[in-house]
Amino acid sequence: MNKILLVIQREYLTRIQKKSFWIASLLGPILITAIYAVPIWLATQDKEVKRIEILDESGLFQTTDLMDKEVEFKLVNKPVSDLKGSFSKEGYTAFVHLPKDLLTHSKDIKIYSEKNLSLPLKSSIERVIEKKVRAILMKDAGIASEVYEKTQIEVSSETITVSEKGDETSSSSGGAMILAGVMGMLLYITLLLYGSQVMNGVIEEKSSRIIEVIISSIKPYQLMLGKILGVGMVGLTQFLLWIVLTIGLSQVASTFYAASPVKQKVEQIKKVDPEVAKKMDDASPMAEVTKVIESTNIPLVVGGFLFYFLFGYLLYSSLFAAIGSAVESTAEAQQFTFIVMLPIILAFIMAQFTMQDPDSTMAFWASMIPFTSPINMMVRLPYGVPMWELATSMTLLVVGFLGCSWVSARIYRVGILMYGKKITVKEMAKWLFYKG
Repeated sequence: MNKILLVIQREYLTRIQKKSFWIASLLGPILITAIYAVPIWLATQDKEVKRIEILDESGLFQTTDLMDKEVEFKLVNKPVSDLKGSFSKEGYTAFVHLPKDLLTHSKDIKIYSEKNLSLPLKSSIERVIEKKVRAILMKDAGIASEVYEKTQIEVSSETITVSEKGDETSSSSGGAMILAGVMGMLLYITLLLYGSQVMNGVIEEKSSRIIEVIISSIKPYQLMLGKILGVGMVGLTQFLLWIVLTIGLSQVASTFYAASPVKQKVEQIKKVDPEVAKKMDDASPMAEVTKVIESTNIPLVVGGFLFYFLFGYLLYSSLFAAIGSAVESTAEAQQFTFIVMLPIILAFIMAQFTMQDPDSTMAFWASMIPFTSPINMMVRLPYGVPMWELATSMTLLVVGFLGCSWVSARIYRVGILMYGKKITVKEMAKWLFYKG
């Protein structure tokens, strides 16, 4: 046991002292934050509040009728010819000419701009005008605006989970799908990343002949297990760094968004109209996150993630270690790594269907088979999984790991000292039954 601990210590300290470890640990959160923060930041910079002048010859509009979260309107009273030459010089994006007979000729509205208007801005202008014109026409027809508002039904549903005891909790289908997708993607990347690191480490030691010295004082199985656990601890350390740094960078990025003109305009509209404010709050990402946290068994999901990460990593890393022991170079290992990567890729593809229907027959079996269960069970967990299915899946994964580690150890003990011979799958199959 002490020898295994020494190998774990050596693998862990050697890897975290490398510059590449710290570069990857620091660049990872920066890239993750940049992937979503930069597009949002650029969008908010581009989506500065647009200023529009309105020449209202119909006399129907008041300043209070012209409210929009992304557009600032100003009523003016100048000749059309003067406005055509002055609006852009005064910093306005466009000016709108409303004719005298707007109620009967609503299609005669003209919008003048220096260059082509974007479709969202054109729609925002038309929506504001349309709302006022409709209200006036209904009033003229003797229909109260309250009656019209009551007919504008907006169908939306709230999803609620009910426990066996009858407790009800608001849930979010979209949020659960996002959470499932993120965890499935994380496991997919880590299984490939750290499994490959184990294989490359074995190849490096074998090609430099250091392995011959090490193997004289420790059993091959102990060496393989120590190497796998050591790299696994490096992976957990890097995970923790990524989580802490990503949360910190996300907080910094959110302060830039809070200071954007669009955000300030939204806050102004919320103060004016409490009903709109409630709708915006209900539709905000934070509201969805709150629903997911309230409706999801977070301790179970976190515990499940750690379990499936650990045993999924152990299962695949033992296979990668066996491949690394059988070859003498990374190029030679490529023909075998595809065999191990195939079930990981298959599991990721199956996870796309599992997200859409987590209770289907395919999702059930994908979360039971040890080679696909680490990714697919984590995709199912946010939706809720019966405990007997979770226990069965975990048991099968542990059994699968023990079986794969036995096979890998048999290959490892022979392959680690095998040089100068072209290795085939058939040759490795023979090593399983070598005695001694």
